[in-house]
Amino acid sequence: MATLNIKNLPDSLYRKLKARAKRQRRSIAQEVTQMLADMLEESEVVSIQALRGLGKEYWRGQDAAAHVRRERASWD
Repeated sequence: MATLNIKNLPDSLYRKLKARAKRQRRSIAQEVTQMLADMLEESEVVSIQALRGLGKEYWRGQDAAAHVRRERASWD
């Protein structure tokens, strides 16, 4: 397994990393490894067709035009 050394890591960043690791009940090394894995993992590509109907349960029985009017009125 490879080893990664990080030089010149700002103290403030290290403190945040340490606190995050503690919240996750991990060592700092484990937390960094998990963060890197999460960031570098390829995300699933979703087509616009796959999103069709998303949220339809929320909008069932709702007047979309009235909702838009209320939203726009709240901007003032």
